[in-house]
Amino acid sequence: MDKYTVAAIFRGIADVLEIKGENPFRIRAYQRAAQNIESLTEDLSDLMARGELERVPGIGKDLARKIAEILTTGRLRYYEELKKEVPPGLVELLAVPGVGPRTARLLYDQMNVTSIDELERLAREGRLRGLPGIKAKTEENILRGIALVRQGTARRPLGLVLPLVEYVVAYLQERAPVERISPAGSVRRRCETVGDVDILVVSSAPERVMEIFTTMPLVREVMARGGTRASVRTTDGLQVDVRVVERESFGAALCYFTGSKAHNIRIRELAVRKGLKINEYGVFRSDERLAGREEEEVYAAVGLPWIPPELREDRGEIEAAQAGRLPRLVERSDLKGDLHVHSRYSDGSGTLEDIAARARQLGLEWVAVCDHSRSLKVAGGLEVEELLVKLRAVREFNERSPDVKLLCGAEVDIDGRGGLDYSDEILAQLDLVVASIHSGFKQGEAALTARTIAAMENPYVDLIGHPTGRLFGEREAYPLDLTAVLDAAARTGTALEINAYPKRLDLNDVYSRAAAQKGVLLGIGSDAHLVDQMDYLALGLDVARRGWLTARDLLNTMTYAELRSWLSARRARAAR
Repeated sequence: MDKYTVAAIFRGIADVLEIKGENPFRIRAYQRAAQNIESLTEDLSDLMARGELERVPGIGKDLARKIAEILTTGRLRYYEELKKEVPPGLVELLAVPGVGPRTARLLYDQMNVTSIDELERLAREGRLRGLPGIKAKTEENILRGIALVRQGTARRPLGLVLPLVEYVVAYLQERAPVERISPAGSVRRRCETVGDVDILVVSSAPERVMEIFTTMPLVREVMARGGTRASVRTTDGLQVDVRVVERESFGAALCYFTGSKAHNIRIRELAVRKGLKINEYGVFRSDERLAGREEEEVYAAVGLPWIPPELREDRGEIEAAQAGRLPRLVERSDLKGDLHVHSRYSDGSGTLEDIAARARQLGLEWVAVCDHSRSLKVAGGLEVEELLVKLRAVREFNERSPDVKLLCGAEVDIDGRGGLDYSDEILAQLDLVVASIHSGFKQGEAALTARTIAAMENPYVDLIGHPTGRLFGEREAYPLDLTAVLDAAARTGTALEINAYPKRLDLNDVYSRAAAQKGVLLGIGSDAHLVDQMDYLALGLDVARRGWLTARDLLNTMTYAELRSWLSARRARAAR
């Protein structure tokens, strides 16, 4: 788990540099290094031992030395000294969800805010609104973020929590006497953010499980420990609870601790009508336990089929189950491609061959290689001549590749008036065009909505990338009339992206479902900048499943030939 410590320090450095107004390329270097480190599938310590830290994209000699210092000492002197160069308390503000470096600097420059206490007081008094980019809603979000910080329960993106959960599960399976084990709670429901983690275990030696769990290397603090339950805080502050339950109660406990609370209430109401009682120990009639070993037994007891965890939010899943109309949710085996991957042509690290090799490992048939367009200089956006070179390279690759095919795409910037970064003549030559907003986030709802719709009305725009622009913990979704956007997507036949990058997950589950109900197709893009980040496709799949999507709702389930056919037909219709 060392990679998360290193990544957190590098992000902290980037934040302080941004507060200081330093060179944006230097800031970006630390941000990119943090992102790439988090995506590693190897341990940093192993790479350091082999002298291979510089193999990581974005890591040169200087950053490699800094990583070695962190891994050896647990801290970085440069970071500690750097924090002293900004007003005391300013870095503390960055712990508040929604307060990024620019906002922290603004608060200091305009209101001399240097602590969370001062920030809370000014927000409660309504004195922040009126500052550039801060409205009454922003103040509410800041206060909500402060409350989370004070409670120590700030929620984290699912994609950053899942690797830790998988580590804990694998650690216990390998070392503890575990018969069955499963995450529960919001992790199992694949909620986009997670507060804490619940893991259920069946074991004949619960004390041994508790001992092994509480002495794991990543445990910073043991908050509670009993014979069958323990709670720890990890080195990066996440609370993880492990419960050992009886073999006969595992299914009932899994239902109960998976939730959601609203879903569980509905299930208990159905049980009461049948004269039953359901709790974490099982399904009972009086004192007789009727079921509980498996989840399917619990649902069957109240007359329902098993309901996938992603749907358990009391959003109509009970009624659909009663009517036999639960959807067959899209599954990993349905996915044939990734709609949004960056390559070395812009700010990615992989060659075309690298991307195809990773796709092959993931069982994919095709990948859309969508590098940034020329306006996004900081991300190595391609000039037209460079784009045409890439186009020829993709064509040549496809001629010699017998299995995995690549689409030559571009992630094209939508400008302040809804125009695009390349001419229609250039866009027409591309296999796939993703149009995204990367600037002008503070325009009002009407302007941002108009920009998005104008892009969709261009016949060569196939997909709108990360439609709301949010970044967990860094930037809220910009104001957008999503109803109007969905209507325009349905009218123009433009697909919407489920961007699977862990800090985005954008479009979210609620609007993905609404889009599908309007007949709008969606497409999952990993937005990978390292080839290993193509694994993020699984997070986009989680969003799709929470959005009730089936295989027919996603472009990713099409074969290469089917996708090319859809793209041609869509552009022909849009051009009429």
